[in-house]
Amino acid sequence: MDPLVTPAWLAARLENPNTIILDATLPNVGVTPAIDTHARYLANHIPGAIFFDIEELSDHSTPLPHMLPTAEAFSRSMSTLGVADNATIVVYEQEGVFSAPRAWWMLRTLGAQKVYLLDGGLRAWTEANLPTESGPVLRVQSTFRANRHHEAVKDLTQLKEKITARQQILDARSAGRFNGTAPEPRPGLSSGHMPGAISVPFTELVEDGRLKPADKLQQLFAAKKIDLHQPITTTCGSGVTAAVIALGLELAGAKDVSLYDGSWAEYAQQPESFIEKTI
Repeated sequence: MDPLVTPAWLAARLENPNTIILDATLPNVGVTPAIDTHARYLANHIPGAIFFDIEELSDHSTPLPHMLPTAEAFSRSMSTLGVADNATIVVYEQEGVFSAPRAWWMLRTLGAQKVYLLDGGLRAWTEANLPTESGPVLRVQSTFRANRHHEAVKDLTQLKEKITARQQILDARSAGRFNGTAPEPRPGLSSGHMPGAISVPFTELVEDGRLKPADKLQQLFAAKKIDLHQPITTTCGSGVTAAVIALGLELAGAKDVSLYDGSWAEYAQQPESFIEKTI
């Protein structure tokens, strides 16, 4: 299943009650003043779209940011929003490629059957002269039965096993943060990278506000000597842009992809974690 859909594809299904559209725009960490993405959603969104608040829908029992919630909590949240697990779900963001892939990954990892990402997001929709609306959208409560795909998520112990086994770990943070020459946006964390990790800044997968086509993604991964036929784990600062790489890998044809959910926010604060720097 191709995870990307075009504005025309979505427009043809806009009136279908089984089509659910989610605006999953999350503000960038460290950007001040913070952008109120929910206010932007209320001002302008694709007709019928619901706001998928990644921060609100994450696990708040841990101090780590944006952690995947339990299946039970996600079932309740999605059912309340009116999102059914068998619906055709289309996720988008207001500009560029940053957080919508995280929503795509969350939904798929927790049991949604048909999840797509709108190629080019809201900008591509409006550039196609398609309609938008303002104000909140409320749907009738539905039934979402979450079923966590455990193989898609890695914890700290599993991540360290992968480091020891020298498996492929792709880091979506900027080159400066990866190398240790730029600071982390979260206070108290050293920059640098995990032993053996490969730097793949998520911005390198993006072109003109959307993900690069499959052939260019394959070329990018090949240039970094990444074997798409071997297991790959993605990571970043807090698990958000690691999903951009996970989506890019799927488009490029990789089959065994997992995401380290704690990412650098967890790894870098462990006293026993070894941090490499390229200075």
